Amino acid sequence: MSTLPKIAWIGLGIMGSPMAENLIKAGYDVTGYTLEQDKLDRLAANGGTAAPSIAAAVGDADVVITMVPASPQVEAIAYGDDGILANARRGTLLIDMSSITPQTSVDLAKAAAERGVKVLDAPVSGGEAGAIEAVLSIMVGGEQADFDQAKPILDTLGKTIVLCGPHGSGQTVKAANQLIVAVNIQACAEAVVFLEKSGVDLPAALDVLGGGLAGSTVLERKKENFKQRDFKPGFRIDLHHKDMGIVSDAARSVGAALPVGAVVANLVASLRAQGDGGLDHSALLRGVERLSGPPEKA
Repeated sequence: MSTLPKIAWIGLGIMGSPMAENLIKAGYDVTGYTLEQDKLDRLAANGGTAAPSIAAAVGDADVVITMVPASPQVEAIAYGDDGILANARRGTLLIDMSSITPQTSVDLAKAAAERGVKVLDAPVSGGEAGAIEAVLSIMVGGEQADFDQAKPILDTLGKTIVLCGPHGSGQTVKAANQLIVAVNIQACAEAVVFLEKSGVDLPAALDVLGGGLAGSTVLERKKENFKQRDFKPGFRIDLHHKDMGIVSDAARSVGAALPVGAVVANLVASLRAQGDGGLDHSALLRGVERLSGPPEKA
């Protein structure tokens, strides 16, 4: 019999499925629930157990991990008679890895404590590739003792795992992360259009830029998207739009100015309004191309 904690995983999307599979590979007993049958089938095919409901998934779990798109979805799966809090055992640890508002995390931790459930907010950065390769950066908010309990599990999912402060702190750091990523992608996209319109060999230029001070994880991860115009979603514009709203609102509440962030938030919103919300956030390149006009004729 395994001495590892039994895990319930709620939300098996682009990020959740490979993360749950990494836990299975590490020897954890993982029971999952999501709305799409094909994703439940994928979990079962990879050694997990598909549950018919949230209640069935969490009832016998030591740890519940959630990975859903936004605050409304977290609230929908956590609260109510069919939700996590009503069906998890006292002493269960709930690790929410969704990217949501800091206040939602604070409220969830308070409501969970009343039912004897411990909570960590633990959003991630690294995208689909980071989830598959188990090299995610995980920013955590909550109590030290709960973090210590969760650390072996989080070590299976990521490479950089840091307790950032009390409940909601993980979400605040994730909001800052999304601000940096969006601004970085926008800058890279503008550079790509500038280089191409100048007649420079784009692959060569991106290689040398990546080796200097302009280099970044964003450039390394997204340069093939830029070169191939491949915008298959690893992290959708729709979700980054949501995250830019989170960081804008959170910054306003503490009196922090985001002059560049505000511009990029509008560019993300514009791209979404033009029908590109389902594309990868590297599709910010499309917005720059539209502003720059058609390519010069040879």
